[in-house]
Amino acid sequence: MATIRVPGRTELAGNHTDHQNGRTLASAIHLNIQAEYAENADETIRIHSRNVDPIVIRTNQLSVRPAEFGKPVSLVRGVVSAFHELGLKVGGFDATVSSTIPIGAGLSSSAAFSVLIARILNRLYNEDKIEDIVLARAAHTAENVHFGKPCGITSQLVCVYGHTLYLDLKENTVERIHADFSEMGLTMCLTDTGGSHDGLNTSYARIPADMTYIANLFDCGVLADVDPAEFRSRGWDLSNRPVRRAMHFFDENERVPLMRDALKNRNGEEYMRLMNESGRSSENLLNNIVTSSTDDTRLLEGLNRSAELLSGKGAWRVHGGGFAGCVQALMPSDYFPFYRAEMEKTFGAGSCFAIQLV
Repeated sequence: MATIRVPGRTELAGNHTDHQNGRTLASAIHLNIQAEYAENADETIRIHSRNVDPIVIRTNQLSVRPAEFGKPVSLVRGVVSAFHELGLKVGGFDATVSSTIPIGAGLSSSAAFSVLIARILNRLYNEDKIEDIVLARAAHTAENVHFGKPCGITSQLVCVYGHTLYLDLKENTVERIHADFSEMGLTMCLTDTGGSHDGLNTSYARIPADMTYIANLFDCGVLADVDPAEFRSRGWDLSNRPVRRAMHFFDENERVPLMRDALKNRNGEEYMRLMNESGRSSENLLNNIVTSSTDDTRLLEGLNRSAELLSGKGAWRVHGGGFAGCVQALMPSDYFPFYRAEMEKTFGAGSCFAIQLV
């Protein structure tokens, strides 16, 4: 049997900007998903894993199944469907999958899994000749349409390319960045606050819907096509949620290249300053920390505790989609053991862990 690996990813900047064709900064990380796989001749895909129920689908049964929303089987069906629609070859295979990417921690376990399926189909049935961007789009379509998650394409691109990337989706720019926080004497970590993403798809969907609503007021489809100066010249009601989320988009979209440049220049102090700005914008404007549909406040608790521990020392922000999941933090490496110990007093042993960019 052959073996393949796909990395997870961490978002660095550009919180909820990619679905508006904005700018993002994200990196592949040392945690990954891998599979041992082999072709079969019966047009059936069978996947076994310790983490999920066995997956079995026929490669000609490709319609969207709402009952599968949010489940790994939908990603397999979605990738096969995307390949079929693109005129690419598909076929059956058997695979055993294992992963070091924590599920539900915002490290793109679903994107990595869908990219894994796309890479297997590419190798087995398309002579490994499909371009990376096409694989990313197939994985992205699977997550949007079959998995039921209205995400942008950043995660899939990073999982496919396997590096730290600066993306400008309006300009179709993909720039590989050298990023190594250890060279700056810093450690980046995530704390899994233990909140569940189950039942949050509506909350996630409201974010792009709110931003698109504002874009439509300017006869545009996405906010990246709106002139920021024209938006800021309006007398907006700041109590309006779509307005605040649009404000976040424009501020964050301008901040992303500044954070990219701080990484390139190995300027840890400037990067942490901007990272804190990004975190405050997500909390105060984007409002993706808590939701009225649940009383789960663990993510907020993690951010507040991080503020107590890191003010004047480091940076902290919500990681990824929000409403549940992880706090991302950056600090001097010699301070990390203390921060980890304090966070684990609240969220449990092993909840706080360093991540390495690749």
